[in-house]
Amino acid sequence: MAAGLSCDTCAYFTYDDEEECYVCDIDIDEDDYSRLMEGHFRECPYYTNGDEYRVVRHQM
Repeated sequence: MAAGLSCDTCAYFTYDDEEECYVCDIDIDEDDYSRLMEGHFRECPYYTNGDEYRVVRHQM
């Protein structure tokens, strides 16, 4: 992904016990998924920073 975004820090990147690996857990429809996989975006439009302590570090 561009602009330094990484799935590792995304809030939707969660561990799936059944698959025993990390997966993107965002709920999108087939059309959006196909556009994402075809590379129509420079970076993931669904990325959400999952760092809960980001605001706290900023306040220090």
